[in-house]
Amino acid sequence: MGIKVSEFGKLADGRQAHLITVANANGMTMEVTDYGATLVSAVTADQNGKYADVVLGYADVVDYAKNGGYLGATIGRNGNRIGKAAFTINGTEYQLGKNENANNLHSGPCGYNAVIWDMELDESANTVIFSHHSPDMDQGFPGNFDVTVSFTLTDQNEIKIHYHGKSDRDTIANLTNHSYFNLEGHDSGSVLGHLLWIDADAITATDAESIPTGELRPVEGTPFDFRTEKPIGRDIEKEDDQLEKGGGYDHNFALNTDGSLKLVARAKAPVSGRVMEVYTDCVGVQLYTGNFIEDGWIGKDGKAYQKRGGFCLETQFFPDAIHHANFKSPILKAQADYDTTTIYKFS
Repeated sequence: MGIKVSEFGKLADGRQAHLITVANANGMTMEVTDYGATLVSAVTADQNGKYADVVLGYADVVDYAKNGGYLGATIGRNGNRIGKAAFTINGTEYQLGKNENANNLHSGPCGYNAVIWDMELDESANTVIFSHHSPDMDQGFPGNFDVTVSFTLTDQNEIKIHYHGKSDRDTIANLTNHSYFNLEGHDSGSVLGHLLWIDADAITATDAESIPTGELRPVEGTPFDFRTEKPIGRDIEKEDDQLEKGGGYDHNFALNTDGSLKLVARAKAPVSGRVMEVYTDCVGVQLYTGNFIEDGWIGKDGKAYQKRGGFCLETQFFPDAIHHANFKSPILKAQADYDTTTIYKFS
């Protein structure tokens, strides 16, 4: 066990980023950086004891700043999409940046993924704690929002991500982590052969711009039924209006949850035998299958990433929940605690 801090390159404006390496008693390691409170790597054993990094990422902070995709980043103040890049709280309309058609994706062009976070280490708990002060009207959101995101590597091979925040005004709070996983190894190509199970009876159906319509569409009899484990790629090319709109899976699954921290998804790699379980207390999870990973994304070890070379399971409030009364509200009341946990457990 232990924590090591090293330099991770400088941004164009001279800001220094750091890479923090955390090891557990089993030989698993996790790397995070204070740039974007980003998960850079997770090195874990396969069924034969061979170790590999299963998180897509870049070699240094310069590439994280230059390239797209939000690889491994903490997304805030709101993960996913807000239709028309605007919302109303307490009778006041707030305008956000438009960075996907006329909509707001992942809080716009100046999200938490591009911030150098403050950092402290708790070596006794194998934990890295990132903190950030987001001032009133930052990104267009009301309220001074103070947030911490802690990453803990446990001896049960869990990467535990705990989010906590508080605002002095009613605001939206909906953070997530945008890691892309490939359980055969980050540079192993397509993930379509991975087996996936998701505990969800419905998805939030979307329009042509990936904004929810408000419909909770049952997965029964559709390509979105992962209630019984199946390969990610088995149905991804089937004729389906939702798959066509997303170019594959890029959809929120309405989890069967009571609000407690529970197992909601499991992925298995067929060759290496690695398994990743996802636990969360959130109501939704976005399955994204890397449909828009672009040629030319050169990741760690100089490896080129490809379309559908990684999958994301982003825990969250439903997308555009602020505009749908039938979705759980993402509004954080003034002085209330935003408190949520997601665990990625490897075996």
